[in-house]
Amino acid sequence: MKQIVGIVIDSLAFAREERHLVGKLAVSDLPRLVDILADDSGLLSCHLSGGRNEEGKLFLLLEVEGELRLKCQRCLEPLALPLDIESRILLVPPGAPWPDEGLEDDSADAIEALAEQSVASLIEEEVLLALPVAPRHESCVLPAGSDSDILVVSPFATLTRH
Repeated sequence: MKQIVGIVIDSLAFAREERHLVGKLAVSDLPRLVDILADDSGLLSCHLSGGRNEEGKLFLLLEVEGELRLKCQRCLEPLALPLDIESRILLVPPGAPWPDEGLEDDSADAIEALAEQSVASLIEEEVLLALPVAPRHESCVLPAGSDSDILVVSPFATLTRH
């Protein structure tokens, strides 16, 4: 399978010509994502295709599968997160009006169409949007030496005493 890192597309032409791109992307090639992971190992399988919706507007369909290793926000241990993302992205040509969020359906997110769109950046953005805000294991214990056993007294407690 083709490596996606470094591939740049004209997003409008890609969608207009209904092109397809299938390949792999190393997690380590996604700099903004790497900062929040427990480790940067692994590959993401990606499929990008272009087309037109029922109204004739150009869009990209992005599918990403793989697994990331996040840090559990409770115990700080690695947490496996399987990815199965399918995003429909409406392309807004430069200078064209943006869809009104209140009136449009939410089946697609809109982005500005670029003549030089990095496919890896597009994938990274969609993966970041799909991540949980505070990833946690279903059940885990706090790390040893944590301050969970210490009773914290509010500095305002003395104000309520008479």
